[in-house]
Amino acid sequence: MDISSSSTSLGRRGFLSSAALLGASAVLPAAAASTVTGALKFCAFADIHYYPGVFPHDTRAWLEKILARAESSACDMVIHMGDFTHAPAKFRDYVDFYNDFKIPAYHTIGNHDDDGNTHEETLAAYRLTRGYYHFDRGGYRFVVTDTNHFLHDGVFSHYSKSNYHKFWKLAPGALSRLGSEQLEWLKDVVENSPYPVVVTSHASFERVNGSPDGTAVRKILAEANARHPGRVRLVINGHHHHDHVRILDGIVYLDLNSANYDWVDKPHAKYPADYLKKWKLAKNTIMWDDPISAVITLTADGGIKVEGQKSRFHLGITPAMAGYPIDDRGRLTTPDIQSFELRVPTGA
Repeated sequence: MDISSSSTSLGRRGFLSSAALLGASAVLPAAAASTVTGALKFCAFADIHYYPGVFPHDTRAWLEKILARAESSACDMVIHMGDFTHAPAKFRDYVDFYNDFKIPAYHTIGNHDDDGNTHEETLAAYRLTRGYYHFDRGGYRFVVTDTNHFLHDGVFSHYSKSNYHKFWKLAPGALSRLGSEQLEWLKDVVENSPYPVVVTSHASFERVNGSPDGTAVRKILAEANARHPGRVRLVINGHHHHDHVRILDGIVYLDLNSANYDWVDKPHAKYPADYLKKWKLAKNTIMWDDPISAVITLTADGGIKVEGQKSRFHLGITPAMAGYPIDDRGRLTTPDIQSFELRVPTGA
């Protein structure tokens, strides 16, 4: 199958065993990556949800393990996909530890990053002037989007101090929006990029239940690739706490699993009483044993190598035991991020 025109959805297990689905020419041999110049390696993680007393694994040590992996893997940078902490203005020591890490560290804003303070305070803590921005590093352009707007009475507003909670029951399409101004910006920075592009977001642009602007975003990216083959290589999101990969129009869409847990709407009492007492929302989680992340290497010839990470369900409590074996889009809850290696067409 020619992945430049495919819509291929692959589950949580690695691409290396899926050559028949992608087409043999799409798989990048492991030896090739080390011989290609123009490589960039970065660490990506999502939804760590630092909120002491509310969510599990509420110490800086959980983040330190992710950053230690980035450092030991010789990553050029690290970036998260949102829901870093629920109160950036309050937890400045935690935020600044990340901001000032020895490897350049970048933020993608998630809905819960604007829970405990105003959006303006979140921007100040994350050292940003606005929620969407781009930067160029190592011969690649990273386009960081902000999916945290809601549409009410024809007006786009940004999440701020948990204001979006009151709009959960609005008509479908009200939440996780970008808005027309940001969509125009996205089109411009992708079209005029001198480098191959990686797009990050919190809400998914690929999922049916992701951002309502997903269709518009995918059209922008697909049209850019049609004009400039290989312009957009990879799109990464968080928010949904599941591990999944899908290829659309020659672009790899990575639904990046949470570094911490999966959310369960219906509370359960499978964890010990001291857990439920220590963490207010432990009853709504399925936890992992380890903070999981992805180490991603991009090469000039279109190579994408994702080194995922496997963990275990904490205390052996599985989704099935909590009455939640699968999400509403048929994606399994797993305590890992898959590994894969492939090459996308570049037109070179």
